[in-house]
Amino acid sequence: MNKKNKKQIKLTSEERSLDRAIERGEYVSVYSAKEVERYQAVAKNTFAKQKAVNIRISERNLARLKAAAAREGVSYQTFITSLIQKHV
Repeated sequence: MNKKNKKQIKLTSEERSLDRAIERGEYVSVYSAKEVERYQAVAKNTFAKQKAVNIRISERNLARLKAAAAREGVSYQTFITSLIQKHV
């Protein structure tokens, strides 16, 4: 956490201890660089202007999309959006 943010946020002693440990490099991300990049793209697109679209889809395909989204750990709407972005 940079100094500016530290002044604005009151941390508990436990949070301060964790912050110092992170700054010392005692913790490493469990996500690969590719995963971080993908999640950053999803987050960025979440805040982009969006337009609602209605489509008809079979129950079977919707169930398969929801299952695939669950495996990825995202909502099915986010998953569908990521598929569109990947292929357009």
